[in-house]
Amino acid sequence: MDISPIPFFLGRQPILDRHGNTVAYELLFRSGETNAAVVDCHEQATVHVLARAFSEFGVANTLGDALGFINFDAALLASDIVDMLPVGRVVLELLEHVEITPSVIENCRRLHGKGFRFALDDITVLKPEHHEILPFISYVKVDVLGMEDAAIEALTQQLKSFKLKLLAEKVETRQQADFCAKVGFDLFQGYYFAHPQVLLGKSFQHANVHLMHLLKLLFSDSEIPELEDVFKQDPKLTYNLVRVVNSVAMGLRSPISSVGQAIIMLGRRQLQSWLTLLAFAHKAEGKFPSPLVVLAACRGKSMEFLAREGGQSRDIQDQAYMAGMMSLMEVLLDIPLAQVAEELNLSAEIRAAILEREGYLGRLLALNEAVERYDVKAIDGLLVELSMTLEQLTVVEVEAMQWAENIGKEI
Repeated sequence: MDISPIPFFLGRQPILDRHGNTVAYELLFRSGETNAAVVDCHEQATVHVLARAFSEFGVANTLGDALGFINFDAALLASDIVDMLPVGRVVLELLEHVEITPSVIENCRRLHGKGFRFALDDITVLKPEHHEILPFISYVKVDVLGMEDAAIEALTQQLKSFKLKLLAEKVETRQQADFCAKVGFDLFQGYYFAHPQVLLGKSFQHANVHLMHLLKLLFSDSEIPELEDVFKQDPKLTYNLVRVVNSVAMGLRSPISSVGQAIIMLGRRQLQSWLTLLAFAHKAEGKFPSPLVVLAACRGKSMEFLAREGGQSRDIQDQAYMAGMMSLMEVLLDIPLAQVAEELNLSAEIRAAILEREGYLGRLLALNEAVERYDVKAIDGLLVELSMTLEQLTVVEVEAMQWAENIGKEI
């Protein structure tokens, strides 16, 4: 059975200022390593871009300190998905085929009031309908590739009366770049400066049944422990949840020690928007569960049960689950554990456990690893250290394996 992570792709093309500094990237849909996009549905392509950029790769890895320009159509502009985006880090780029209707104008007005910035894409001529939406536009991207110099200059003169920045796109020669700078463009994008770069990531897929179950629970106002139980069946989903909570997107950097804490910090509405995004993006991809995913879930649950047997509080039990599950992310996603701990802003106790095997959680993790490799001597020593019996360990391991088996049965 192939248990390798599934590759995923994201394109990004630099946007430069007049001094040649990269100040933004346009984020682009890519379905493979080929540096080109075959887009059958613009809405689906944008959903994939959002899922990759803000959930899989993470904001810091995708954008660094730069802005992200992302294509939007009218339907996505009206959706709750926009609320998942970091206001100060993205520019919503209205595709050229978007009809400037009263509803589009109203959505732009509403989102502009929340601090979002907008760009008009592929402009070659200023149309009457553009004037109604220009008060909410921060950037106009002018497609200079097929335009005469006189037409470019005339258009820039028209747009200079508005408080916005001009971006020359599809710049392919030095002559085009120099002319656009001369007539007043602020930003530049095109093959002359850089071709789009294709970013490659690896991921184990979420189980759609878990996504759908979580959405159902949210719609029925279920309690946090019910949501937490479902997350614990899907380590990759839990990893992405903590990543989203501690991303620049959410503006939160509090140490995370449990799944329940992450759910509370994200909030029900944001959680619903994020899960909907993932459900759209992953609805037909991959197979679940893989043996490694089940192992991560089983290790986490085993540590949770061991902490329970040790008489620890509910909070410590939740931390034990998180430490056990996160300890396998290096194998699951080919990401160094130190990077996982840093990106997710894991609590000091969980960091010490997964990086150094230190502290109470670290000794529980060491015991689980000894069981997995059937190291009898290490098991005996750790049981003494943790004041636990072999009988307790046996009960816990059977209970955890039965719990893990149910993951596959439910799916």
